[in-house]
Amino acid sequence: MREYTDANNKAAASKNRRAKLTVRERLQDLVLSTDQALEIKNKLNHEIERGLGKDTHDTSSVKCFITYVQDLPNSKERGKFLALDLGGTNFRVLLITLAEGAHFHMDSKIYAVPKDIMTGPGTGLFDHIADCLADFMKEYDVYKEKLPLGFTFSFPCVQEGLTKARLSTWTKGFNCEGVENNDVVKLLKEAIARRGDIAITVCAVLNDTTGTLMSSAWVKPNCRVGVIVGTGSNACYVEKLENVQLWDGPTEGVPDQVIINTEWGAFGDNDVLENIRTEYDRTIDRESINPGKQLFEKMISGMYMGELVRLVLVKLIREGLIFGGKSSDLIQEKGRFYTKYVSEIESDKQGEYHSCLQVLEELGLGGVATETDMADVRTVCELVSRRAAHLTSAGVACLLDRMGEKDVTVAVDGSVYRFHPHFHHLMMDKISELIDPSIKFDLMLSEDGSGRGAALVAAVACRDR
Repeated sequence: MREYTDANNKAAASKNRRAKLTVRERLQDLVLSTDQALEIKNKLNHEIERGLGKDTHDTSSVKCFITYVQDLPNSKERGKFLALDLGGTNFRVLLITLAEGAHFHMDSKIYAVPKDIMTGPGTGLFDHIADCLADFMKEYDVYKEKLPLGFTFSFPCVQEGLTKARLSTWTKGFNCEGVENNDVVKLLKEAIARRGDIAITVCAVLNDTTGTLMSSAWVKPNCRVGVIVGTGSNACYVEKLENVQLWDGPTEGVPDQVIINTEWGAFGDNDVLENIRTEYDRTIDRESINPGKQLFEKMISGMYMGELVRLVLVKLIREGLIFGGKSSDLIQEKGRFYTKYVSEIESDKQGEYHSCLQVLEELGLGGVATETDMADVRTVCELVSRRAAHLTSAGVACLLDRMGEKDVTVAVDGSVYRFHPHFHHLMMDKISELIDPSIKFDLMLSEDGSGRGAALVAAVACRDR
């Protein structure tokens, strides 16, 4: 009996100690120190070196795939180009006209990828894409024209040429059978051929990161880095050919550079980030469709940010640190705290909680939330989003230091960067803290990198023929 009483007393004492901690103090494991950020920067550079190396590529977590894009836009590209942008639950078809003076006109249409197609046979996915391409070409009266197309395919690929890329692994909820280890351009061409009624020349396949860089380079010639912080996270940069041991293209009469698609979302899949991963990160990973993969991305991107916040809140409720320990069915539901809530809550002025209260009401917690609770919810959002911004910044700082150029524009796109009210400023401050002080840089929101960028890659390919 006494043992039972002692155990109860110890549990109560432990709970009281936790209750005396502020939420911010309780969540210090979500705070990334400057030393940790510098360590991440150095570890990423080491993995990039391994990814570029012939003997170490296969065992590197950062694969550094060659894009075969060597030339950047020079504003002399002209003509009409199609772009196909597949990278999430929706995809777009675009018709882009490039004209003199760096002017362009763009028409586009969004098409959904139904859930059953996302996890069904690969032929079904590409037949759906071909059907939508035909629909678009009819609507915009180019059905009878043979147009060049740039295909943005924003999943990890091994690129074997400008128009050949084999899918390494599905991410972002896709799991179509018969696509992994196959050439996605070939699968698209076969689907178009099955229809037999549209003529398209696929001039390039790329991911959204490369498109982001290319789109901004059309406006800012010193753009050398492209970053995505959206549903997923990735980065590309311009590397010297001499550093790319895997390069199998020509070396004479070509630029001495190539865009490298780092696929940094997989950074840490070889356990090099275990010292900063938290219990929340491990739960996210364990319950995902790809456990053990894309661990860096799972700490940053919009697909996981809201769920990270929810897991933290559930833990704080269980410990009695918020809402008086009261919960709701909705907050206990996986995926129910949307990432957009993070941006909305942090958009409120300090000391105001209009958006936070609205979110908590949607989650069935409005009636129990005090102003202190709402301040704590905002704190949780800030800790998770700030960590994401600082991790991204460590990655960008690595690429800037690696290239060693003194004035670089970094093109950034993605819903998290675009809509979170503080992400840009958090990144500007942290990158400045982490890089060689002689380097001047700027972060530029890429104007439709995955769409216009795809057309520009196709345009540059046509220009250089």
